[in-house]
Amino acid sequence: MQFSTFGTKFSQHSGITQLMDDLNDGLQNPDAIMLGGGNPAAIPEMIEHFTHLSQRMVEDGSLVSALTNYDGPQGKSSFISALAKLLSDTYGWPISEKNIMLTNGSQCAFFYLFNLFGGQYDDGSFKKILLPLTPEYIGYADSGLTPEIFTSFKPTIEHLNNRQFKYHVDFDALEIDESVAAICASRPTNPTGNVLTDEEVRKLDVLAQKHGIPLIIDNAYGVPFPNIIFEDVTPFWNSNTILCSSLSKLGLPGVRCGIIIASENIITALSNINGIVSLAPCGVGPALAQEMIKTGDLLTLSENVIKPFYQDKAQRTIAKLQQAIPDSRFKIHKAEGAIFLWLWFEGLPIPTKELYQRLKQRGLLVVPGEYFFIGSELDWDHTHECLRMNYVQPDELIERGIEILADEVSKAYAGS
Repeated sequence: MQFSTFGTKFSQHSGITQLMDDLNDGLQNPDAIMLGGGNPAAIPEMIEHFTHLSQRMVEDGSLVSALTNYDGPQGKSSFISALAKLLSDTYGWPISEKNIMLTNGSQCAFFYLFNLFGGQYDDGSFKKILLPLTPEYIGYADSGLTPEIFTSFKPTIEHLNNRQFKYHVDFDALEIDESVAAICASRPTNPTGNVLTDEEVRKLDVLAQKHGIPLIIDNAYGVPFPNIIFEDVTPFWNSNTILCSSLSKLGLPGVRCGIIIASENIITALSNINGIVSLAPCGVGPALAQEMIKTGDLLTLSENVIKPFYQDKAQRTIAKLQQAIPDSRFKIHKAEGAIFLWLWFEGLPIPTKELYQRLKQRGLLVVPGEYFFIGSELDWDHTHECLRMNYVQPDELIERGIEILADEVSKAYAGS
């Protein structure tokens, strides 16, 4: 049996497929230490809130209504209107319900966006998506309908105290020509926990507008919800910005709800794509989130429950890692947000893909760093020296995982 070009490309194994396979397999294995996947923490206060909220919505019929009715291709209109008002009131952004649409998860949203702007054009030209800073989210890597849809640049590295470091956009090296169709960056960044500074975002916006291309910001962990961001930064949006949010890291990954905020013409185009590809996005997540907006719980829980939970967990995990691996070659990216720690083993004599396999044999699941350097063939040892670690599991699992990691890293450095 033969597949089409599309079928061949998207039926192949990829980094994101491996990640989700490991996540699923780990969930079936009670002994696995799941420090690889992106499942959010089961925060007790949030679980309790969602339990009471769904019970209340069952009683008043609104949850069953969301389950038994289609929404339009743009998504649940009542939630979109409520969200537009919330963002307008909170930040003064000039948006309405015409500036927002929903997708079946952020992965779906970026598939639409990257292929809306990147790829082959009718005039014969080929356009790319610029990632101004790698490493970037593993889920982007294979989402283009055509290969080589991304171009990217390696970051500068700021070395910090206490064996920490931070990536920055290298604006001196950044090049934008007519082949670039859009700029895309996540804030905070999965996998590294990096947060673009306000100055970096402003510079990217200036470049995007100068070249007549949109700036796409992946806001899956950002403000105002779920607010897993530990730096004092200014939320950013204008008519040239495409801001992508999600309900997943709020604690609702199962409802698969991505949110796109953009100019009206882009929302119209994406809604048309949504109708063709998905018919309509799921309405359950928007129904839940609409109730949270109505009660004021969406922003309150994000600020007072979700953010402090992750910030405390990140700092405690960093302390455990630094204690367990005292080697000066081991460094951690400054935890500025998101739900991962980015670990750098400078001079590691084996690639982290091999380290990943060794750890997997011992029941510890992480993600090797090679998958996150998207869009450039970099002759850079750094790309083989990093890995991503989820820090949201219970403390006892974190500690067991760190013990295994420390042991295997020590063996690798020793040449065994």
